[in-house]
Amino acid sequence: MKSSVAIVRCDDYDELRVLNAVRRAVDLIGGIARFVRPDELILAKPNLLAGDPPDHATTTHPAVFAAVVRLLVEAGARVEYGDSPGTGSPATTARKAGIAAAAERFGARPGDFAGQADLPLPEGNAVGSSTIPVARVVLAADGIVSVPKLKTHALMRFTGAVKNQLGCVYGFHKARMHLIAPEERRFGEILVDINSTLSPRLYVMDAVVGMEGNGPRGGSPRKIGAILVSADPVALDATACRLIALDPVHVPTNVIGQERGHGTHLQTEIDLLGDPLDELVCHDFNVIRSPARQPLLTHFTFMKNLLEPRPVIDSDLCKLCGVCVDACPVPSKAVQFAGDDHSSPPVFDYDACIRCFCCQEMCPYEAIQVRTPLLGRLPIISRVVGGGR
Repeated sequence: MKSSVAIVRCDDYDELRVLNAVRRAVDLIGGIARFVRPDELILAKPNLLAGDPPDHATTTHPAVFAAVVRLLVEAGARVEYGDSPGTGSPATTARKAGIAAAAERFGARPGDFAGQADLPLPEGNAVGSSTIPVARVVLAADGIVSVPKLKTHALMRFTGAVKNQLGCVYGFHKARMHLIAPEERRFGEILVDINSTLSPRLYVMDAVVGMEGNGPRGGSPRKIGAILVSADPVALDATACRLIALDPVHVPTNVIGQERGHGTHLQTEIDLLGDPLDELVCHDFNVIRSPARQPLLTHFTFMKNLLEPRPVIDSDLCKLCGVCVDACPVPSKAVQFAGDDHSSPPVFDYDACIRCFCCQEMCPYEAIQVRTPLLGRLPIISRVVGGGR
């Protein structure tokens, strides 16, 4: 049986236009009553990476989130919402991003993302343990409806439906996942393990305005003009990739999700409903289009430093805030201020850097870019190693 993905054109964030687009997309795949029942407790999970204003395109837009919450409430569900951001408290981040006000207009309550509980994982998982700490509300809810944002990502190429559930992992444990799995393939396995275990019932993607370039926080807003909805996160992410002219097989979670039977990225196995995809494709979307890294030539540190992409600080843009230092998951810190006075930008120790790009992901001033050394950009090398720009 094919997986269904609904695509509905939505040109801006006018609340009525967004509501109609979300409602139509959900109806195309069976209606909201197919996914929730009256009186169930549903966790509505947006992307709340950081407390940036909605027009930065860092987070799920409040208009999209409000539309999803409204449909859930109309179906009789009790709705809680939240996310574990990369920086800042869940409550403050939701307020700054406009999500709190949007949700509470329709009676949704903030979920308990300050407390933690252990999520059992299947045997042989990529995390390497039998459980992983998640926010307490995640296990208290009867089901999850995920509301991701279409954005670029320096490590995974793209962040969407599957990766959105990493925000259910409690606090600093998210950064620990990068230490466990610094390579794209292994990190993708962890993301698939977490998402498939939590198994959200429905995914509603905000692709009205996405983020291109230096995402998932430091990139540029880019109008795409679509709402995407599916119960298959892999099919949804693969369709979103095609929407930005990115080969879905260059996103590890698509490949791993297909291999493990959690969805499909194959176009022949996806039934597209609604508006024509071809009319919405952004052919010049600024996204890394190379395959994921293959650590064949970069096992040794000196080769890694010669060939692999690495984070680079633009001293003209750096505000000396230290967010990159706090975000680094390496215990000894692969990026640090050189002196106690913090008068100059932090400095990278590329020997210690695991290339997780958490520093680039969390920089609030777009001051960190991912750059590939000259040797690594040679075509014969990049075809073998893969990597970024």
